[in-house]
Amino acid sequence: MFESAVAEARTPALALLASEGEYSRATSTFPSLTPVCLSSLATGAHPDVHEIPHLVWYHRGEGRLVEYGSSFGAVIAAGARRSLQDTIYELNASHLGKRAVTVYEALEDAELTAAAINITCYRGRTPHRPTVRMLTRPAYGPKRFFFYSLFESDVTGAPLAVRNRPAGTIDAYAGSVGRWLVTRDGFDFLVFYLSDYDYASHTQGPDAAHEALGRCDAAVGALIEAAGGEAEFFERYAVILCSDHGQTEVSEVARLRDHFPDALVTASNRAGMVYAEGEPAALARRLDGAPGVEVVLFREGVDAVARRDGEELRFRPTDAGFSTAGDPGILDHPNALVRSWAALGNPNAGELIVSAAPGWEFADLAGGNHVGGGSHGSLTTGDSEVPMLTIGVPQQPRSITDVMPLALEHFGVAPPPYVRTLIPT
Repeated sequence: MFESAVAEARTPALALLASEGEYSRATSTFPSLTPVCLSSLATGAHPDVHEIPHLVWYHRGEGRLVEYGSSFGAVIAAGARRSLQDTIYELNASHLGKRAVTVYEALEDAELTAAAINITCYRGRTPHRPTVRMLTRPAYGPKRFFFYSLFESDVTGAPLAVRNRPAGTIDAYAGSVGRWLVTRDGFDFLVFYLSDYDYASHTQGPDAAHEALGRCDAAVGALIEAAGGEAEFFERYAVILCSDHGQTEVSEVARLRDHFPDALVTASNRAGMVYAEGEPAALARRLDGAPGVEVVLFREGVDAVARRDGEELRFRPTDAGFSTAGDPGILDHPNALVRSWAALGNPNAGELIVSAAPGWEFADLAGGNHVGGGSHGSLTTGDSEVPMLTIGVPQQPRSITDVMPLALEHFGVAPPPYVRTLIPT
């Protein structure tokens, strides 16, 4: 969608950025679901470090489900109050791994000013009081922090974010706040998150949400205009523009829970997890030939195993990359060995992680799905490939996990120890 929109000049702001920058396709993380992906963008790490496993998962320590918002029905099924608490607060306050360092923490520890608009992985050092009475505790984010009108570090006059999301009010809120910040040169680093396109794509399909993409373009254009025009904008800022995941069409829905009446299944969009006692290999065999299932991942001793069509690929990391045994075509997806190993290394992951087949989605807790529209979460290329456009950045990110360390490099800030060196010193 990005490539066609820019080529056909339907999005003038994005086309302007593309004309000034370097473009490539990059790879997301796995599962390629929003909380997992945004946490990877913010921390420069896959789920084995940041520990956010899925949109919905089982918290072993607390013996309960965590549901970040697969659908309205899923939120009700999991308990609306608890789900809102988890999404607004606990994802950052207690679920995000203690070893992980967010870009906001790293930059503000270096005495720079970070800003974030509407992104759900926001952990920072500054407490922000809520703007509504129903919330009572502060959220700890960057110095300049705006989260769907619920937390606002500054009075900007922006309209209420959640008024009419199908009409684009969330991105309109982001655009208004972004304009306010740019006009005042109010940050060293800004995360400007526009989510309405994903929402529209789920409903209309990934190749049909042209109006929503146009609104994204207008929000980006508002930043350029607020800077005084394109020359001033490019003189002032380096830019990384990307998506956190892809999205593909879905026409069929499967219920993973039907295969595991004796286990706990958390599924949503195009990925699922099975939490169960017993031999993972035996559990994985239950899904041989199951409609909608492409790959099942599990750990067996020091190895990870990918099972597909009754065949298995065993793999584990080495100093030179990965050691494998079996058909490598079982994981013929972008950066699949790295992403699969990291997903299985998350202490909050299930004993099985299931990636959906093309065209299929897994029903959520309430049976919700996006059949007839778009979805994401699997290892497949369409779910996993993202547009990556850079302006004034020394290297082109190959993965969304490269974005955070490149931002730190731009400011001369050392990356966390878990980040591989991207730029020679």
